[in-house]
Amino acid sequence: MKDEYDFSDGVRGKFHQGEVALRIPVYLDAEVQQFVQSIAEAKQSDMTTVVNDLLRSDMRVAEIVR
Repeated sequence: MKDEYDFSDGVRGKFHQGEVALRIPVYLDAEVQQFVQSIAEAKQSDMTTVVNDLLRSDMRVAEIVR
């Protein structure tokens, strides 16, 4: 590593993307994944949609309980 670096020609924020959404991977237990997969197949949908629907439902319940 150098003792000093020259940043005089640097551009602040050149690679910054402020509005980028961070996608966090979620790992399901095998039993949960099988359950969600069976619902997705029955609905002819994908697992992401099913998981989001289930979580939104839980969010509504949590708001009522609050």
